[in-house]
Amino acid sequence: METTANPPAIFLMGPTASGKTGAAVALCKRQPVEIISVDSALVFKEMNIGTAKPDATTLEKAPHHLIDLIPPTSVYSAANFRLDALRLMAEITERGKIPLLVGGTMLYFKALQEGLSGLPEANPAIRAKLDARAALIGWPAMHEKLSLIDPITAARLAPNDVQRIQRALEVFELTGEAMSSLFEKQTNEALPYNLLKIALVPSDRKVLHERIASRFEQMLKDGFVDEVKCLIAKYPSLTAESTSMRCVGYRQALEHLAGEYDLAELRERGIFATRQLAKRQLTWLRGMDDVVEMDCLNPQLNELVFNEINQYVKNNT
Repeated sequence: METTANPPAIFLMGPTASGKTGAAVALCKRQPVEIISVDSALVFKEMNIGTAKPDATTLEKAPHHLIDLIPPTSVYSAANFRLDALRLMAEITERGKIPLLVGGTMLYFKALQEGLSGLPEANPAIRAKLDARAALIGWPAMHEKLSLIDPITAARLAPNDVQRIQRALEVFELTGEAMSSLFEKQTNEALPYNLLKIALVPSDRKVLHERIASRFEQMLKDGFVDEVKCLIAKYPSLTAESTSMRCVGYRQALEHLAGEYDLAELRERGIFATRQLAKRQLTWLRGMDDVVEMDCLNPQLNELVFNEINQYVKNNT
């Protein structure tokens, strides 16, 4: 790899439960990197157990930027992330360190690398129309409608991802074109960094599913339901449609607390939702270019990540 005029930066991506945090924390001990979280759930304060947020000990060893930014009643967008990440990357580079962007919110990675220009502004009238239609047929049915006009975007969204389904349908209403097509047409805003993109992917999807199940069960043991109970007591305006409560597991916990099903079904639904999230994350990763793939199930994963980045750093600093 030839040295370029642009400073180095690293993307460490992967599905949930792929070992991203562990690899990043281990790397902080051995390379001059600073971690920027690329996770749409970790931006929320007081949502710790269900988001698998790094604990205080881990954060002391390896501080993470862009976590605990806003209360659960607020909203944080891909555009917000891009602005914050670009600012932090510049500051980290000025300190003589390397930005290490770690997470599984693939839309954030895409927004950072390619920009978000070219999409129309929100239209309240169209959104009201879409909300009214969804009230009649439900958001899963709206997701099916999206799959007919924009199958690429629909494949990356959960059937209950209200905010993003609404946005994709709104863009189509306003432009007559699929959001995925507009992304392809837009003029890329080149990221002024020499990127190394690493994707942690499983060689055996079944083993990743087992990890997901074990982690969700541990969350339940650690008090996940009580965490959600405290959130809705402190923030009465929270509903299943709140952006924060659409984070995987939280909607299911809300429904459980509302008496819609018991703890055993919460477990099953939470695990299923997390597996679906992992599937969508892997779909995103398969569509990305210039990615170095590593088996996230390899017992020597942290060392493999270090070796790849160590060679990259030697070639770019």
